[in-house]
Amino acid sequence: MTIQFDGKTALVTGASSGIGEAAARALSAAGCSLMITGRNEDKLLRLKGELLQHEGRVEYLAGDICDPGFRKLLVEKTAAAFGGLDILVNSAGIIASGTIETTTPEQYDAMMEVNLRSVFHLIQLCIPHLEKTRGTIVNVSSVAGTRSFPSIFAYCVSKAGLDQLTRCAALELAPKGIRVNAVNPGVVVTGLHLNSGMADAAYQRFLEHSKTTHPIGRVGRAEEVANLIAFLASEQAGWITGATYQIDGGRAQTCAR
Repeated sequence: MTIQFDGKTALVTGASSGIGEAAARALSAAGCSLMITGRNEDKLLRLKGELLQHEGRVEYLAGDICDPGFRKLLVEKTAAAFGGLDILVNSAGIIASGTIETTTPEQYDAMMEVNLRSVFHLIQLCIPHLEKTRGTIVNVSSVAGTRSFPSIFAYCVSKAGLDQLTRCAALELAPKGIRVNAVNPGVVVTGLHLNSGMADAAYQRFLEHSKTTHPIGRVGRAEEVANLIAFLASEQAGWITGATYQIDGGRAQTCAR
């Protein structure tokens, strides 16, 4: 199956690392023009330079996705630079440790702002542009959206909310011709946990242990998730909306024994 996005424009959040960066690479390789965003301007600039080898245009805007003003500016600059929008990939996200007893209201709110509220607002801002192109949205959720895990309470709640946001948005935007889907990865090698403050040695132990918690016997690669994102954004998935796709090496199928 050949996926082509010639003449299409995508906005990818969280593109300075991990799944967002891999998604930007996959879309660009298939001919998509891109607006990439994240907090690390140096990484965005480097990624832009690498992606310019492909056919599509690439622009970037660094900033804080938690800032409503930045979200509004991001959508405005995307539409102005490319004349429209076909694909929105919401990949920006954070994770943090904490139980229902130890998580503070401030920590809970910070998790919801990045993982859920920013997605809601970006979708809302992009609807007028996506309606014109009968575009599509792909949200990056998690296996933690469908299964509960101890000690990442707020993260699980935020991703469960993102799954329901995906389904509700798909139902309400279908009459406008806009499709909305999500991917639910298991453990994938990215900077997510390290950015949350996990020490490198602890992260390596976590990855090694995760080989035993994923039935397929290994953790995932960002490129594997990116390929699914590209498929869901493509015309080949034109009759798929409201889906939350497990891509987790079987992690969601397991139960403690």
